[in-house]
Amino acid sequence: MLMYQFEKMEKKLLGRRVEDALLDYILQEPIEIGQKIPNEYELAEKFGVGRSTVREAVKGLVSKGILEVRRGSGTFVVSTSSLEEDPLGLSRFPDKYKLALELFDVRLMIEPEIAVLACENATEEELDQLQRLCAEVEEFCRSGEDHTAKDVEFHTCIARCSKNRVVELLVPVIDSAVVTFANLTQRSLKEETIITHREILDSILRKDAVRARCAMVMHLTYNRQAIIRLIDEQKNTSDV
Repeated sequence: MLMYQFEKMEKKLLGRRVEDALLDYILQEPIEIGQKIPNEYELAEKFGVGRSTVREAVKGLVSKGILEVRRGSGTFVVSTSSLEEDPLGLSRFPDKYKLALELFDVRLMIEPEIAVLACENATEEELDQLQRLCAEVEEFCRSGEDHTAKDVEFHTCIARCSKNRVVELLVPVIDSAVVTFANLTQRSLKEETIITHREILDSILRKDAVRARCAMVMHLTYNRQAIIRLIDEQKNTSDV
């Protein structure tokens, strides 16, 4: 049986280490969605830590939507998405339309200013990359292929052009929002994506910060309105 050994360390850090190890254990066994994980006593023995540390690790995975504690029954796996696939743990939010709106709210707070910073700090090499990504998104849209991955790269590149280290930590928010929006709309807003991406790109290339801010607001607002229309359609259908 695979055993884990952890040196004594500060309690909070140990809890995080055991949380990572528990996730690895779930994925490697594997313990399938709907199955129960071993109890606290068994996990404490497996990882060589106290039950309170196991409890903290389980709590961390519950908050990420990986585990669910069912009183009187035990703890069950409800998702096997890795942090790479779902870095923010958004899979635990069942209403994806509401989630999409909330993600747009956050993006509207930060991305227009990220575009401003990109105007000020992007290198020539990064501008070339941004042009290439914009063209690739357009090519995928025109050919009917899934452009989501390239769309993510485009917005990620703008974030990195900002040269702000904290902004780079926020990239998973932007990436998750792009993917959530694309899935809900079935990537149907191809022409709108092409036009608004071009406007953002041209603004950054010209280092026009005011225009870049406005272009990003326009892009995000247009997409947000598409989600609102889908929500309204759902309501109308359910009312019939």
